[in-house]
Amino acid sequence: MMNKEYVVFRKERDVSAIISDTYVFLKLEGKSFFGTILRTAMVPILIAIAGLFFCLNAFPTALDGLEVNMLQEEGVYQEVNFGIAFISFLAVAIFFMIVYIVINITVLYYIESYIQNKGTIDYAMIQERLKDKFWSFAGVFVLMGLIIVCSVFLCFFPVIYTSVVLALATPILVFRKLDVSDTIEFAFKFMNGHWWETFGIMLLIGLITTVISYLCAMPALIYRLNTAASHSTGEVSMIAAVFTDPLYVLLNGFSYIVQFLLYGITLVSNVFLYFDIDEQKQTKLR
Repeated sequence: MMNKEYVVFRKERDVSAIISDTYVFLKLEGKSFFGTILRTAMVPILIAIAGLFFCLNAFPTALDGLEVNMLQEEGVYQEVNFGIAFISFLAVAIFFMIVYIVINITVLYYIESYIQNKGTIDYAMIQERLKDKFWSFAGVFVLMGLIIVCSVFLCFFPVIYTSVVLALATPILVFRKLDVSDTIEFAFKFMNGHWWETFGIMLLIGLITTVISYLCAMPALIYRLNTAASHSTGEVSMIAAVFTDPLYVLLNGFSYIVQFLLYGITLVSNVFLYFDIDEQKQTKLR
């Protein structure tokens, strides 16, 4: 028997309905939904955050090196190894991409299971999709990144345009069951005539999640500013050393975890948006 509180995804919605239904879905499924994200993505999340803090931990040393570069000591200059720094931050970027891939797979197949089973979640299926679909999602992410980078060199608006279009690429990959290249191509066709409404909804959802994200990051920011203010202006490395402070690491780590969970909320609204556009197109064909 269908749950009376089951949320129907496949139907047309206006802006307010997409936002309200996203809230209703999260209210009904919040514990299971976020729990599933943490269950599948917590390890890569912790690795990504740890990698970021590792890079920030080296930040004071780099600053010390830059200070020494300005002052010659015994005729020898100490240079910062920017090659190692670049490789380190590149590795962190890759780990963050892995986190977003895992969250995408988890959220989208969670919703697919929710739709197919009328509110019942098949966790085993989600685990299987994490193994089976990882490289497909990785391919989509790489192509999306290349397209956005190319758009940067064209002008400001193409970046905004392609970012909005490609935001629905992963829902298209899952619910249309296309391959990587066809997914990107279809995304541009799918968005034809619906770009502005999509932009408006994504902007509104983005503002809501950004405000929540900043509120959660505020304790870490306040702590960092207070710690930095306690040092003199010239103590650059002492100011940067706050990044190694255990309490700051804990507060900042919490804010990053919240940001990842908020990304899951964005994906839910994107799925509602995908089905809204799809239903509009189907209505026109009837």
